Amino acid sequence: MTLAGKTAIITGSNSGIGLGVARELAKAGANVILNSFTDNDEDHALAASIGEEFGVEARYIKADMSKGEECRALIEQAGGCDILVNNAGIQHVSPIDEFPVEKWDAIIAINMNSTFHTTAAALPGMRERGWGRIVNIASAHGLTASPFKAAYVAAKHGVVGMTKTVALETAQEPITCNAICPGYVLTPLVEAQIPDTMKEYNMSRDEVVKNVMLTRQPSKEFATVEQLGGTAVFLCSDAAAQITGTTISVDGGWTAL
Repeated sequence: MTLAGKTAIITGSNSGIGLGVARELAKAGANVILNSFTDNDEDHALAASIGEEFGVEARYIKADMSKGEECRALIEQAGGCDILVNNAGIQHVSPIDEFPVEKWDAIIAINMNSTFHTTAAALPGMRERGWGRIVNIASAHGLTASPFKAAYVAAKHGVVGMTKTVALETAQEPITCNAICPGYVLTPLVEAQIPDTMKEYNMSRDEVVKNVMLTRQPSKEFATVEQLGGTAVFLCSDAAAQITGTTISVDGGWTAL
């Protein structure tokens, strides 16, 4: 399929899942806007390399997703948004009675509130152009819970609820809103954690992956950023025009348990 002529904004996309989604959308022909809170030469070079590789327009726009006004400014500065992928997120692990308030506030702001601000800013333009796709990167933790991740679980459940609400509000328009719920994904950040975990548990890499990191993922395999990107591309396709307000799990069976 082709998304030629469409502009996609992907928040939190200079690495990991966001970058993988951006690359797959660019491969499908979409012009892409990469984003993070930094503003380095490397960020702009990354966007340029994607544009050159896939023959699309690609830009990088700095915006701090913890700040509502910057979330909305991102949409405005992009100059158009046909596809919005809300991906930006952070994590902190702590018992709820010891959870630092500043960490709670930051996780709720970046993981959930940013989705509200970007969506609210993008919808008028989608309506004006008569087409739109909103893809929220939620999590298996948007459908189930784990201990010590209160803020993350609350935020991702909130994103799933917001997804349903936006879908109902746009149900009679050519705009869809869905959430992808990944399990554990092999990103550079996760890959970097494996050696320390091997030392901590005195296990081989395979043992750490299967018995520690993927203990709740029945497939015992990581999802890949390419698979998540491919799912996002599908949700932007004509074949998915009647898929709205739902979640698609890419979690190796985690939420089937």
